Amino acid sequence: MSACVPTRADDPRREEHSHEPHSPPPARRPRLAGADVSASIAVFLIALPLSLGIALATGAPLQAGLVAAAVGGLVAGRLGGAPLQVSGPAAGLTVVTAELIHQYGWRTTCAITVLAGLAQLGLGLLRVARTALAVSPAIVHGMLAGIGVTIAVAQLHIVLGGVPHSSVLDNLRELPAQLARVHPAALAVSVLTLALLVLWPRLPGRAGKLLRKVPTPLVAVAVATTTASLMGLSLPKVDLPSWSSHALAALPDGPVLGLVAAVLTITLVCSVQSLLGAVAVDKLVAGRPEQSAQVGRSDLDRELLGQGAANVVSGALGGLPIAGVAVRSSANVHAGAVSRNSTMLHGVLVVIAALLMVPILELIPLASLAALVMAVGIQMVSLHHIRTVTRHREVLVYAVTTLAVVFFGVLEGVTLGIAMAVGVALHRLTRTRITHDETEGVHHVHVRGQLTFLAVPRLSRTLHLVPQGADAVVELDGSFMDHAAYESLQDWQNTHTVHGGTVELVGRRSGVRIGEPTGPAGLQALAGVTAEESADCRCHPWTPWRNHQCEIPEAALLHDGQPGDAQRTGADDAGGGAEPSDADEAVRADGTDSTGGRGGIGGHGGTGEPDKISEPNPTGGGADALARPDDPQDNTADANEDTGTGAATSTGARTGAAADTGTSTGAGTGTGAATDTSRPSARQLARGISAFQRNTAPLVRGELARLAREGQQPSQLFLTCADSRLVTSMITSSGPGDLFVVRNVGNLVPLPGRESGDDSVAAAIEYAVDVLEVRSITVCGHSGCGAMQALLASEPGAAQTPLRRWLRHGEPSLERMSDEDRPWARLAGRAPADAVEQLCLTNVVQQLEHLRSHESVARALRAGELELHGMYFHVGEAQAYLLTEGHEDRVFDHVGVADLSA
Repeated sequence: MSACVPTRADDPRREEHSHEPHSPPPARRPRLAGADVSASIAVFLIALPLSLGIALATGAPLQAGLVAAAVGGLVAGRLGGAPLQVSGPAAGLTVVTAELIHQYGWRTTCAITVLAGLAQLGLGLLRVARTALAVSPAIVHGMLAGIGVTIAVAQLHIVLGGVPHSSVLDNLRELPAQLARVHPAALAVSVLTLALLVLWPRLPGRAGKLLRKVPTPLVAVAVATTTASLMGLSLPKVDLPSWSSHALAALPDGPVLGLVAAVLTITLVCSVQSLLGAVAVDKLVAGRPEQSAQVGRSDLDRELLGQGAANVVSGALGGLPIAGVAVRSSANVHAGAVSRNSTMLHGVLVVIAALLMVPILELIPLASLAALVMAVGIQMVSLHHIRTVTRHREVLVYAVTTLAVVFFGVLEGVTLGIAMAVGVALHRLTRTRITHDETEGVHHVHVRGQLTFLAVPRLSRTLHLVPQGADAVVELDGSFMDHAAYESLQDWQNTHTVHGGTVELVGRRSGVRIGEPTGPAGLQALAGVTAEESADCRCHPWTPWRNHQCEIPEAALLHDGQPGDAQRTGADDAGGGAEPSDADEAVRADGTDSTGGRGGIGGHGGTGEPDKISEPNPTGGGADALARPDDPQDNTADANEDTGTGAATSTGARTGAAADTGTSTGAGTGTGAATDTSRPSARQLARGISAFQRNTAPLVRGELARLAREGQQPSQLFLTCADSRLVTSMITSSGPGDLFVVRNVGNLVPLPGRESGDDSVAAAIEYAVDVLEVRSITVCGHSGCGAMQALLASEPGAAQTPLRRWLRHGEPSLERMSDEDRPWARLAGRAPADAVEQLCLTNVVQQLEHLRSHESVARALRAGELELHGMYFHVGEAQAYLLTEGHEDRVFDHVGVADLSA
């Protein structure tokens, strides 16, 4: 609440209302924000056709979908712990509900829903909500994909004018016969619905932007219904029986074990989907500052209680099972809802529609609803999720879960998925590679993976391949060692040393030497932190980004003026021996570390994956660069290993793409006592390259080899400032080969013919557009730009240095800002902080106009082969802004987290 809002006492005209000294103050009437009203209408327009479609897909009475939508809005919306999550009949429950209706009948299914709601209430009271989040994402995504396949195959029969069967196998077997007797009218209405679902969100221009505000499902069903009515097509339509004959829940009737399994299935699917949806809504709200300030984070235990209460009420009233729905929740957030009032009001609107709009709803062809639900089912098989689980090496878990759900059922599929996930985890835990080789008389034993008692026999055999008296290096490339493995390694080391040999234990992180194998110091070293480092290095996890120099204690500079181990390890392992500050604990719900950016960016935060290659995230969110706790090649120590030496790992979802960062984040020190360690030394570059060769090169070598073979094929030209704080690969979550980057002072694009001998920018533009055939060009400015400050401070008649001659290309931006007839470029939600920020924004708009003057760009724009984008990055806020499509408005809007998927 704004501090400028006056209180009641501040208004002398307001009448004072007195009450008894010990009586409670009069209750304030709840206020209904305008944003909640508009959001509720948007959600209602989406929920209405989807609720009918899901009811159709399950084989339940169509009113059951409306009952569930209304109860989800009113009960779950009022009692739940996620204020902006919208609950109702969900596509993820379609297959489960259809199986139950087929097996037990509708009234018993309603009773099962009531019992599942009671089970959810019990789980909520036990406060175990967060336990549900421990389910592997591969299992959840696989379950949803299997349900999506089942939905799509079943609804395809209705789309073709037939009737679906009870199982996927039956539907697949009957599909050829159904194709032979296609109903042309049903197929035409379905194709029209699908075409609108695909094309409506892609309407171009300003008119398209306005039309896209109308929910796509509503448009698709409304147009298909109107077309069918005007053409007089004879098709099966929605049939809503009288509410007086509406079937309510009855006492469960069936085998006890079967009913128990059914209750567990509904409880599991509803709970997991709702809790994951609540977490996703938190991420979505966190990316919208105007909403996050008014909406608190979700209380997952309360959300489970709310979902349980909603299922009890829905089942008792003859409604479908209820869960949080991603599509409606996303629409609610994007429509600007600021409280749970929007969710509740949408439930009220569903009740009104169910009572007053029956004649209109009964005009909807079933084929149109079937096409809508089929599209939702297809979207549940997400290629993005498949890429994610493949990158995390969990595709086997995903595939087993998906196929098991399709062919055996949801509960069986989830059970098999969990069993497969456990098997994969055990396989990774026990899979330890131990190799031995000799180089220049030194025997190297490399242990890759977790070192447990199961690997002790192989470890012992390999260690005894090292001859007595030889020099040996044992490299431990893993995050865990149990006591049996530790004792075996310690005993061998002691014996080998007694016989005149030398043993050097090397941790996974670059430069970590374990010189004291016994006692607490040895245990600490085996964990990846040397005693010298923990005692003397004052690095913190975020200091590599500050181009720091690790302080070297004088005691380390003893032998021949050479630094000791503290110098050798401290810089490479910044943060390993330091106590984390409070800021290190501030990890937001979306996996973002408040001090190191999103997990994986720069390798900071303990949630990143600096040793993982992944597909670039087209949304720029980097949302999938999260840690892999089940990966033996990944551990939290890796989050710092590559950054301390300036290794190029600041790409977010992709490793090794910090071409723009150079080695400015390295933390090297001099080699002699006389070296001035307060300044970056020449060795800093070599140390950074060395860390890259050791840690990052093996991980990106395959990807770079592919790029070397295929040549560069970037999709974007990214033109930005040369400012050292602007790391293009980080803020776009891109990797090698994704961006063609041009950097100059002030992110300027000289007009054609104005270069005066410097054609570098024009040449890069021509090469990118005509040769590389990029599909978009982005001009990116940033806060605190020194070039813009120099432009503002320039004086006429000053000496023409090279910098001043270059900055004259920014003078049109200065003139544009001074022109009172032109609207100022501005940021969404606030005015520019000062004249420098105003000029930075104006400069981006002006340089985009300069781009259009280049012949190659103009030609590609006319052909529709190129898009231009304006971007502004506020360094201090770590917030990106994109220029909105209506260039006349010149508004730079926030870029938040990615939308929820259907």
